[in-house]
Amino acid sequence: MTYLLSNDDGIDAPGLAALTAALGSLGIASPIIVAPDRQYSGCGHQVTVDRPIVVDRRDPQHYAISGTPADCIRLALYEFCPKPAWILSGINAGGNLGVDAYMSGTLAAVREGAMHGIPGIAISQYRDRTKPLNWERSTQLTTRVLRDLLAWGCDRGTFWNVNLPHITEEADEPEVVICAASTSPLPIRYQSTPEGYGYQGDYQSREALPGTDVAVCFAGKIAIVQLKV
Repeated sequence: MTYLLSNDDGIDAPGLAALTAALGSLGIASPIIVAPDRQYSGCGHQVTVDRPIVVDRRDPQHYAISGTPADCIRLALYEFCPKPAWILSGINAGGNLGVDAYMSGTLAAVREGAMHGIPGIAISQYRDRTKPLNWERSTQLTTRVLRDLLAWGCDRGTFWNVNLPHITEEADEPEVVICAASTSPLPIRYQSTPEGYGYQGDYQSREALPGTDVAVCFAGKIAIVQLKV
């Protein structure tokens, strides 16, 4: 079985290395990695149609692409990996909860695959920006989640969205919760400056309705949502 990996933080991001390590812990070696050559966070499902996409083939399994996550999957399916068993994206450095799905390049990668009937899993590491991320812990949690989701599979045209809580290495194993995606809008605030209006996000103050992925992840649990194209 062939596994295709991508992300929106760039091919050299530590989260992608953590995802690869998690697969390795499950005995899945040498996935094909097709990822952007730079960060494309927040690009959504943007695709490149007005310029050539440059490919840097670093080795037979790794391709750095001068395009978005959706470009990476499109090009991979057309050129480098036409029939993957799964598409995995992440581990994103930051949460992708609720309506973030519309803005996330991480989710766009697996959504593009789902459009072609290929099952996928997007994994994001929610972060408390006052604390450093522990990618080894993220790898451990991802290994646990992948073991279950790869066995479950998913219906055609759907994909899994996983958000890991930001917990310490010493913390107990968090509960895994299958939940609904929040539909509440993000808090919006702009600061007027001489250059224009600058967005000031306050991720912590978003509405956390009980039973939604926002509430689950904020409570220190692993939030898993099945999304549909």
